[in-house]
Amino acid sequence: MSESGVSTKPEDGMVIVCWSGEIDKVWPQMILGTTGAAYGMDVTLFCTFWGLFTLKRPEVGITGDNWMTKMLGAFNNERLSHLNFGGAGPKMMRSIADRHKVAPPEELLATAMELGVRLAPCQMTMDLMGLKREDLIDGIEEPLGAAAAVSRMQNAKINLFI
Repeated sequence: MSESGVSTKPEDGMVIVCWSGEIDKVWPQMILGTTGAAYGMDVTLFCTFWGLFTLKRPEVGITGDNWMTKMLGAFNNERLSHLNFGGAGPKMMRSIADRHKVAPPEELLATAMELGVRLAPCQMTMDLMGLKREDLIDGIEEPLGAAAAVSRMQNAKINLFI
């Protein structure tokens, strides 16, 4: 136990599989991750498939190493589930969140990093999407494979799939 009385044992950790980059899923990924870290938990966000794009550098344009992966990169945009409406849905959601003083996902990502949340990109997804390590933000872990992610999940008290 830490001085605050919060357990920091690995088995008291949390792994969140972040499979979606849609804003209505990124928000809970970040909120739950930062909350777990604030409670002293060892938190890993394993970012796979569309959730990997949360870790992509904002200045990096369309990625990919062939026309198909470039098309996947072009199709990836900030969406609000099935309520995208040409980008209006995410704008409305951000406006509502701002009025309720809910930090935007980008700020929550920075907070997660400050709190020591492990941001782990999926190596297989990077390969499939034609993403390179330099396309991703600084401060994240080395890419993980499925076996390493499952190993972390085995040792975690809480596992979520968002």
